[in-house]
Amino acid sequence: MNKTNAGGVFVFLVLVLAVEAGLSLARGALFVGKHEGDMLHLLEITFRMAEGEWPHLDFATPIGVLAFAPIALFVKMGSGIGHAILYAQVLVGAALVPLAWRAGISRLTGWWPYVFGAVVIVLATALVHGEAEQSVSMSMHYNRWAWAAAFLALLIAVLPPVESRRNQVADGIVVGLALAFMALCKITFFAAFVIPVVLGLLAHHQRKTLWVGLLTGLAVALLVTVLAGPGFWLAYMRDLLWVAGSPVRAAPGAGFGSVVSAPAYLGGSLVALIGVVLLRQAGKAAEGMVLLFLVPGFFYVTYQNFGNDPQWLLLLGIILFAARPSKDVKGSHGWDMHNAVGLAGAAAFAMTLPSAFNLTYSPLRHIGQDESLFAPMLPRSQLHSDLKTAKIRSYRANMRMPMDEVSEGMAHYAEMVERDPVGEVNGEEMQACEILLGLPAWLDSIAQELESAGYSGTRILWADLFSSIWLYGDFKRLENGAPWYYGGLPGIDSADYVLVPHCPVVPKMRRLVLEAMETRGIKLNEVHRTPLFILFEKGE
Repeated sequence: MNKTNAGGVFVFLVLVLAVEAGLSLARGALFVGKHEGDMLHLLEITFRMAEGEWPHLDFATPIGVLAFAPIALFVKMGSGIGHAILYAQVLVGAALVPLAWRAGISRLTGWWPYVFGAVVIVLATALVHGEAEQSVSMSMHYNRWAWAAAFLALLIAVLPPVESRRNQVADGIVVGLALAFMALCKITFFAAFVIPVVLGLLAHHQRKTLWVGLLTGLAVALLVTVLAGPGFWLAYMRDLLWVAGSPVRAAPGAGFGSVVSAPAYLGGSLVALIGVVLLRQAGKAAEGMVLLFLVPGFFYVTYQNFGNDPQWLLLLGIILFAARPSKDVKGSHGWDMHNAVGLAGAAAFAMTLPSAFNLTYSPLRHIGQDESLFAPMLPRSQLHSDLKTAKIRSYRANMRMPMDEVSEGMAHYAEMVERDPVGEVNGEEMQACEILLGLPAWLDSIAQELESAGYSGTRILWADLFSSIWLYGDFKRLENGAPWYYGGLPGIDSADYVLVPHCPVVPKMRRLVLEAMETRGIKLNEVHRTPLFILFEKGE
């Protein structure tokens, strides 16, 4: 099958979106199985934006505005947060349909435009971040969205246009919108792929596509500047530099070397490099060159994304099959290069199938959730009760502590291995422990205790990963705070109190906050203490 019915491709993509959206929305709520901490991060940013705040200008985050704007739009329209997340996924998927359609039919033939478009729509609408994780999770949804956008630009850049569908203006619009979305969603993707995209377009003599893409991207930038003001871009850069120099979370998973050469990733790395060699042997010099420049970007984005899932293997497989030479092409060793390149593509698909299948049927898995095993993540919010988490993770409050500090029978081992310092406040050393499960119950319990003690309506900075107590009770948001802690003391100037948990989510972050306060000379006067936390008032 060499010819592709363009209208049929478009109808097919709409059907894929309808199926994925219908399955996701069928339950009338969003049931998430893990990553509650990431959900708190999502909720805080979304609710702030729904109230008119802008990322970078009103609160600090390295994640771009478009990662949360679609969700905030539906919250602002009155939807519960569970439905708003699902509606936003459908909205992003719908916006991608015409772009995926154009990219697919302009570079692919046969069945491949159908496959490519379906992959893009699935990335937009899946209910898990990837890997082989058998749960429903909205964690890092922006990585999926950014991959979907990246696939559009990269397909157009790596492959030459199908002659019968050559349209550089349309291609340029797709590339410009895709790159702009990456820059305003997860800028890591933009930084990794913008140069290979430019090189690919030049290599295939698509200069008009490049210029139209540049103008489209500038138009998006101008629109954001009009809406947010010129200070938005400087604030965005400030947040990115802040995180790049963070002692906490500059990279959220395995090291870069491991992402390239560890046993779980080495096969994919080799297939990518072998694909470069085979394409050049097959006379596809431009495609091979662009793919070579893409490989470091693939590695870098995977290194920067939690879970280190090499989802680029999906695109690699499509590119290799699409770039196969005719069957009469032989390599320097007499190989059949049509089959050789195809086998490399098949290897790429084989390595990514667990993640691809997981993404695809995650909405179906969502339908099968047993509602009796879930509870609202925000227990005191009627509107947002449509976001539910597993009871076992919501109510079972587990913590981890070193046995050599709590058990006399292990005490003699305490000095044999050095542990990370836990920090201290006013001369009191903190406990060496961390909370593992039960974040909603823990936060709700602390909120109720603070309200009972008369601290309603105040702003409270937490010495921990996040200061999201205002999601659980009558408290105010920190001005210029940070939904996720990367260092420093964001929001401290507006804080009325500082809360130090005895058992935090991330002990290192508790210590860093306390050290930052000591460095700035901020005195803490204890005003309230419970078995869960100590509350301090800022002193002079």
